[in-house]
Amino acid sequence: MERNQIQTYLNSNKERFLNELLDLLKIPSISARAEHKSDMDKTAEAIKQRLIEAGADKVEICQTKGYPVVYGEKIIDPLKPTVVVYGHYDVQPADPLDLWDSPPFEPVIKKTEVHPEGAIFARGSCDDKGQMYMHVKAFEIMMKTNTLPCNVKFMIEGEEEVGSPSLGPWIIENKEKLKGDIILISDTSIIANDIPSIDSGLRGLAYMEVEVTGPNRDLHSGVYGGAVANPINILCKMIASCHDENNHITVPGFYDKVQELSAEERAEMAKAPFNLEEYKKDLHIEEARGEKGYSSNERTGIRPTLDVNGIWGGYTGEGAKTVLPSKAFAKISMRLVPNQSSKEISDLFIKHFESIAPKSVKVKVTAHHGGEPVVVPITSKGFLSASKAMEETYGKKPVPTRSGGSIPIVALFKKELGMDSILFGFGLDSDGLHSPNEHYGLFNYYRGIETIPLFYKYFTA
Repeated sequence: MERNQIQTYLNSNKERFLNELLDLLKIPSISARAEHKSDMDKTAEAIKQRLIEAGADKVEICQTKGYPVVYGEKIIDPLKPTVVVYGHYDVQPADPLDLWDSPPFEPVIKKTEVHPEGAIFARGSCDDKGQMYMHVKAFEIMMKTNTLPCNVKFMIEGEEEVGSPSLGPWIIENKEKLKGDIILISDTSIIANDIPSIDSGLRGLAYMEVEVTGPNRDLHSGVYGGAVANPINILCKMIASCHDENNHITVPGFYDKVQELSAEERAEMAKAPFNLEEYKKDLHIEEARGEKGYSSNERTGIRPTLDVNGIWGGYTGEGAKTVLPSKAFAKISMRLVPNQSSKEISDLFIKHFESIAPKSVKVKVTAHHGGEPVVVPITSKGFLSASKAMEETYGKKPVPTRSGGSIPIVALFKKELGMDSILFGFGLDSDGLHSPNEHYGLFNYYRGIETIPLFYKYFTA
């Protein structure tokens, strides 16, 4: 398939492609909240219909113990290679709503400094409806121009934002259906619109919740304060002790299996463009902070972390209430690097956190979802095909990078299906993923649609 064929069809259908995505973004498919079940079902039905319209022969909504998986396929020749496309249609909650400049499920297009051609502001625009839908439209282009060079299967799930608890069992039950040669995922980012990049690795994840209990009820802080342990104070001290003065994690055994990169590998990573001053300016911070001895890119790509994602307890309403709380809570995530196991790290954290609790409180630690780190060889056919496709549309060779984020299911794809995943993302880190005012550039959306068919071309060459 030639690029001019793609561009001709894309230019003739740009407005329709955009409006279809806007319709998807209007549905609040929030997997974390049970009240949105009907929205989840509605989104799955919409994606099924779009796949049928694009030319898939077999499309079905596959029920799981949680939200359904939308499966579709086009088999042109069983002897040809098969590309399996993975994406997700669920989105993060939009809270806090008062920080959005426009309603999160009423998409609007606005120009920004980074996206002068315009960006779609809506929850899920970049993560992952916009990026997932690029694949549906790229497939349509190949079908309508009779240029699809191989078989394609779609696996679009509805639980990625809550750890994909139902997808693993579904994959194991459907190994035959999902047989293929490579998995293609667009749920990551590039360095900049003029600096393409492809992630060659993802960090893993261990997600915990801790509960600290002191007295058997909330107490008057004047009558009891100073004589009874305050669970919030205790919890804060326990959390703070998990890092030393060099921001090194103090959980015993935490670094035992961390894969250390060589000086040569670190030097290669350092070639990726990065402007620390622009980084700080974008985040409105005076100083970048992290583990001593590593750059910002290394801290988010090749080093593990431990961060508090939420902390609460006592009275947080309007006005004052002088209470000494009975309980305090926190959610803590640890991002993991190659050779670390989410189960092992979870166990180490639980043992450590329980051991540092004073006798004045009781501690309960619960392990939630996790995922394993992944590295994809940059010399593999899949990675090289993606690189060639991007080089053709961007005019320059993409930079291999390591993502700080996690897609827990990728490790399972390798384990259960035996396929590598190509992390073919087109968003930007500044697009506000999981934050208020999430957005996705029109340039990125259309460039992704234009580039994806070229991956198929080079992968089957």
